[in-house]
Amino acid sequence: MKKRIFTIVIMILSSLKIVAQQADPIALYPNGVPNSKPAPGVYREKLNVAEGWVTLVTDPQLIPFFPVKGKANGTAIVICPGGGYAGLAIDKEGFKVAEKLNEIGVTVFVLKNRLPSDYIMVDKTIGPLQDAQRAIQLVRQNAVKWDIDAGKVGIMGFSAGGHLAATEGTHYAKAVIANPENISLRPDFMMLMYPVITMGSLTHQGSKDNLLSKNPSQEQIDLYSNEKQVTKDTPPTFIIHAQDDDVVPIQNTLMFYDALTKAGVKAEMHVYQSGGHGFGLHNPRSHEDWFISLAGWLQANGWAQ
Repeated sequence: MKKRIFTIVIMILSSLKIVAQQADPIALYPNGVPNSKPAPGVYREKLNVAEGWVTLVTDPQLIPFFPVKGKANGTAIVICPGGGYAGLAIDKEGFKVAEKLNEIGVTVFVLKNRLPSDYIMVDKTIGPLQDAQRAIQLVRQNAVKWDIDAGKVGIMGFSAGGHLAATEGTHYAKAVIANPENISLRPDFMMLMYPVITMGSLTHQGSKDNLLSKNPSQEQIDLYSNEKQVTKDTPPTFIIHAQDDDVVPIQNTLMFYDALTKAGVKAEMHVYQSGGHGFGLHNPRSHEDWFISLAGWLQANGWAQ
């Protein structure tokens, strides 16, 4: 199974013509996936090579992208691709962004996380968060090996992946994975791209239904409405959104930014007047390049050269 998954990933990378210092995929849980149930026979990982889209993940992995030799600056970022908690846009919101970050010396790990599912999880509401926490933990555990500064480990997420990243950045104090070495699960910084933030009335309904099911309790809604989980210790945050986003309302970003500001957390927000949702690296309706702004923010905070 592991050999098959590795072969599939290599096929994706080759088919998408990705040129980077990509290394072998790393299993998050080589000794067994926590909070898991045996997958039904029809529940097998699938990929759409043409669209760079992965579904039905049962064996979560990190796919590393290392800068060219001599370029690494010690900063690492875990990327959570979006997909409404139903799939992963692993090319557009993963591999392509990883390559771009490599250019400015950042080591990147694209997270191929499990999607919430009652078929394969005992508690699907914590499954994705387990994988995000484990990703941060694993990067810090291997910081010396991978030439990473353990104090410069960030997380980035797109759309529902933005919700996962924001959940990791606001729920880190409660470990949902084994952490016997008491490694910090707190990202040092967050980057959220057109993120789902709330599970309230302004959420993306598909993401909410997939993560919490159709009739969640108010307690669950509040717990995973990350604008309600911000504290003074929430990591500094960079956010991108488009005002005309008709999938994830702009209010998700505005609420989170407001909560960060009230808590005294450093934050930078860029709002396009148009761009819709899911534009990835390039907003076709704007002449601005959000990556340049992101690189500047990283540099201003000492996370990039």
